[in-house]
Amino acid sequence: MRAGLALVCTAAALAAAAPTFHRDVEPILQHRCQGCHRPGESGPFPLLTYADARPRARAIRAAILKRTMPPWFAAEASHPFSNDPTLTQSERGTLLDWVNTGAAQGNPADAPPPAAFTEGWNIPRPGATFDTGVDFAIPARGALDYMHFVIRTGFTSDRWVEAIEVRPSFRAAVHHAVVYIRPPGSPWLAHLKPGHPGPVPRDGPGQGRAEVLTVYAPGMTPDQWPAGTAKLLPGGWDIILQLHYTTTGAAGRDRTRIGLRFSRAPVTHRVVTMSMRNMALNIPPGESNYSAEGRGFLPARAEILSFFPHMHLRGKAFEYRAIHPDGSREVLLRVEPYRFHWQLAYRLAAPLALPAGTRLECTAWYDNSPNNPDNPDPKATVRWGEQSWDEMMAGYLDLRYPADLSLEELFGRPVTRP
Repeated sequence: MRAGLALVCTAAALAAAAPTFHRDVEPILQHRCQGCHRPGESGPFPLLTYADARPRARAIRAAILKRTMPPWFAAEASHPFSNDPTLTQSERGTLLDWVNTGAAQGNPADAPPPAAFTEGWNIPRPGATFDTGVDFAIPARGALDYMHFVIRTGFTSDRWVEAIEVRPSFRAAVHHAVVYIRPPGSPWLAHLKPGHPGPVPRDGPGQGRAEVLTVYAPGMTPDQWPAGTAKLLPGGWDIILQLHYTTTGAAGRDRTRIGLRFSRAPVTHRVVTMSMRNMALNIPPGESNYSAEGRGFLPARAEILSFFPHMHLRGKAFEYRAIHPDGSREVLLRVEPYRFHWQLAYRLAAPLALPAGTRLECTAWYDNSPNNPDNPDPKATVRWGEQSWDEMMAGYLDLRYPADLSLEELFGRPVTRP
């Protein structure tokens, strides 16, 4: 009897110790996964309920063991990030134990309160919303040019924007989007009218006639800055929304929306997006470790808020470095592996102050060999281009600096505007 009682007690203790969905797993999913894995977001399926998660228990275990989910590719960094979704060792252990012990539901009374999400938006209620003005038709197959949509804001005075969100309606077909702002009288895309999009011209915004408001890619969280920090949207400027559509095998229509939340506090610091590019790409056929570099310079003091590296299907790694005025070098971020289908922004937990005279560098590495499973054609010589089978090299940075400092003073050179 004593032995039998001991076995019963041991079994009961093990059952009580085994993780259950509501008590142990659901809080982790809320914190790490549900931002994407819920209806209307980029995750391919929801993970809101036990009924959502139980059939995918083995897939969850595989993703944890392979470290593919949640997606995060910062292999080296000198400072922590605020949006790092990486599971802690304890969280990994809990999820693996839950799957390995039968993925029990547990007592619904143990469930945490549902995570709160703003209906239709991930930023607090926007002060202004815009859309493309047309339900853009996307075929089931084939390649599409980058499309540009002109959006009139109607703003006659300057607005300070502290949060920005881009929301496609046909998410599966939107590979990425760039939201530019364009000053009055600019010749860039002057031929396009609202509601009548057109393909990318060859005289892009690199001529200095536009600024980047935000960038969107699946898996990215919206830009949000603390009180007193914002991007400037000058009165009379237009929004130019560049959309890279990719076909999915199913035809559909997209009407992408943009939400802006305006600063309610006095703005002391302005945010601007800087990019370091190398358009002289010439990747030989079969080359497995081609590299390209970009450079920048800060004549005035500024702070880095975030990084966004951009390449295409042959991208394999990307690194940002700072060369301080005393000559010391610092690796700020190394992304490896780079994943074309998971282009993430890496947002610093605290602004990184850089003194005047800091030089910035970035290096991108490419794999154009047959060993790259995403490579469209290992026999091709690859150069800069808009399509995914071409390549790009752009190291974006969000910089913060005093709002009373002009862009000309920040970058030490004239900023071309009509």
